[in-house]
Amino acid sequence: MTRVVFLILPGVELLDFAGPLQVLHEASLHFGASYELHACAPQVEVPTDQGLRLAGLEPLLEPRSGDCVFVPGDPEFPRSRPSPEVLEWLWKADRAGARFFSICTGAFLLGDAGLLDGRQCTTHWKYLERLQQRFPAAHVLSDRLFVTDGSVTSSAGIVAGVDMALDLLEQDHGPMLTARVAREMVVYIRRDGFHSQLSVYLDYRGHIHQGIHSLQDWLVAHPCEDLALPDLARKANMSVRNLTRQFRAVTGISLQDYITRLKLERARDLMRDPSLTLEAIAEQCGLGEARRLRRLWRQAFGEAPSKARRPVQPSVQT
Repeated sequence: MTRVVFLILPGVELLDFAGPLQVLHEASLHFGASYELHACAPQVEVPTDQGLRLAGLEPLLEPRSGDCVFVPGDPEFPRSRPSPEVLEWLWKADRAGARFFSICTGAFLLGDAGLLDGRQCTTHWKYLERLQQRFPAAHVLSDRLFVTDGSVTSSAGIVAGVDMALDLLEQDHGPMLTARVAREMVVYIRRDGFHSQLSVYLDYRGHIHQGIHSLQDWLVAHPCEDLALPDLARKANMSVRNLTRQFRAVTGISLQDYITRLKLERARDLMRDPSLTLEAIAEQCGLGEARRLRRLWRQAFGEAPSKARRPVQPSVQT
């Protein structure tokens, strides 16, 4: 169980806090993710920038290794300094081995604690220059949704906090669970432009067509199946003509291309097992034979599938 601590200070931006909280709450409540959520503050009641008051907050918990500390923004952060109590708590969390996630101007709080020194980071576009001026040892990046450097992830304004929380969820629990949470919240999965890996489980889901979503869910869960188009149309509760037309319209690719990408993603996962032959991998992906897998792989990636296989490590004799 991963403990997630939201550091709530007077003047907190409500959506900076509520967006990531909702992502992790949905993941834990409905999809089996393992997050223990805490909203903590130096006092039990805190006013938000929007005028609402948050009550019943927990005291600042004793930091533990593996904690995820979320720091929502506050319009006053660029013009103020945190209290000694808050700074000391952030230092203790860092020493304990916590991970930090700032939303919008929350980056200023991390900067005040020295956690941005020597690290790449970002914040809301209005405060990029001020962040760099105030913390010259930081490497402030522009035009980024979120930036991860070591134990610190910083995000741009407001909704980017949702993107950052979804990215954390993908790292901890994989792309399929993340796609389900994003669909439940009816949000697009916006990856940072420098994200190292794209996943077919997350791509092509930025739509609200229930029939297409249901079919995509089934296809992801049954990658080895090779159903005919009429059978797929029945699963989507659509006609064959409507399915093919609507699938391309809402996802941007054809249904057959999507199925092929799912099978190749499954093949990529199976290739991590050096005991499986290419024939066995092709069969488990629903591609039938290794020759077909080789052809589709080369078309998609421009190289033979053998290039993607991990070499077997020699055993060490003792």
